[in-house]
Amino acid sequence: MIAAKRVTVRRAETRRRLLDAALDVFAAEGFGRTTVEQVCDHAGFTRGAFYSNFSSLDELFLAMWEERSAAMLDDVRAALGGVADADPDAALRAAFHAIPVDDAWFRITAEFTAHALRTPALRRVMAAREQAILDAVLPAVVAALARGGRRVPDETALGQALVAVHDGTSAQILLDPGDPAVRARRENLFFVVLNAYSTPSSPDRESEELP
Repeated sequence: MIAAKRVTVRRAETRRRLLDAALDVFAAEGFGRTTVEQVCDHAGFTRGAFYSNFSSLDELFLAMWEERSAAMLDDVRAALGGVADADPDAALRAAFHAIPVDDAWFRITAEFTAHALRTPALRRVMAAREQAILDAVLPAVVAALARGGRRVPDETALGQALVAVHDGTSAQILLDPGDPAVRARRENLFFVVLNAYSTPSSPDRESEELP
């Protein structure tokens, strides 16, 4: 029993080091130019250690993406839950700020997305995982809007619009990271989209707008 536990712990540590090493190598070299050997060298392991945990670099990236997505969703839920129900706008603002804009991760995901678009099976996997993220976070966003007196007629359309805002404005921020006006416009656009894809729940709230 103790020996089995040690193997499990050691395997988890190996997997962790491979994931961390891959993030560094993908960011430095680009996903398309990275090899299994480079990841192994950076982690201090052999190819055998890699293939005992992952079947390919594609699988390793998807594991990394799943891990980061889960952490982001936890942060968004915590942000939404950490603000009083009486202030839904503040909750939405907190959730917005809980979604990171990370230079290395943005470059890696952009390269992997281009790779996936050339691979139909992988493209379907990515589309399903993107949808799973939206399915996890949208109900909380819709609930916050409802507390502010707004309903969402088409949740799918809202989700797609929010993804477009995040992806597009992330690129703008990373191209000009020192300009606070870019971040301010990103936040403003987030609320414009929320307002555009929702409607007042009752006639007496028709004049109310999200900031």
